[in-house]
Amino acid sequence: MTEPLRPGEPPPPRDTGERARAQRERILRAAKRCFVEHGFHAASMADIAKTAEMSAGLIYRYFDSKDAIVRAIVDRQIEEARGLLDAIGSAEDLVAAILDHFERWSRPQDEEMNAALFLEMAAEATRDPRVAEVTRTADRLVRARLQEALRRSVRAEGGELDEASAERRVLALQCVIEGLLVRAVRQPDLDRATLRACLEETLAGLIGP
Repeated sequence: MTEPLRPGEPPPPRDTGERARAQRERILRAAKRCFVEHGFHAASMADIAKTAEMSAGLIYRYFDSKDAIVRAIVDRQIEEARGLLDAIGSAEDLVAAILDHFERWSRPQDEEMNAALFLEMAAEATRDPRVAEVTRTADRLVRARLQEALRRSVRAEGGELDEASAERRVLALQCVIEGLLVRAVRQPDLDRATLRACLEETLAGLIGP
């Protein structure tokens, strides 16, 4: 087993190829579990190494620091969040799409967007300028995609949105979706029939003409 680095010792050369990708995935899965359980700052490299069942020294072969792991996790979660919200924005049935994603957020899998980690990332964005910039860039892209979806929905009802109305409705829709991420953490057993009725009432004013 590779020994941990001594203070001031540079990390060993990184592996390349399929084995390296597999090892990085193993580390990131372990880090994700640790960050969900302890938070970005409280989780230590020792925690990540123990969860990954490898030495801290071996982890340094693939990531220079815990910050590098945090940023890799943030990049991945932002990409997954953008993909999920993109799917919501392109769905024929907006309520059904949001309900489907609430189910996934309430019962997260290791490979999927995690609601608790999303909230941890929001907090990290207040401390790390790079994380803040990544999240803002993703937010702008998601907002543009949702605006396109809302305009399509309104046109289908025979209406048309001006720029100011579209911005207001997208903001409201984002607040609904991001609020459901919080609900998924605090109330994962929320009655789905109640949630569906709530979404139908709330979204009626957003997707109507």
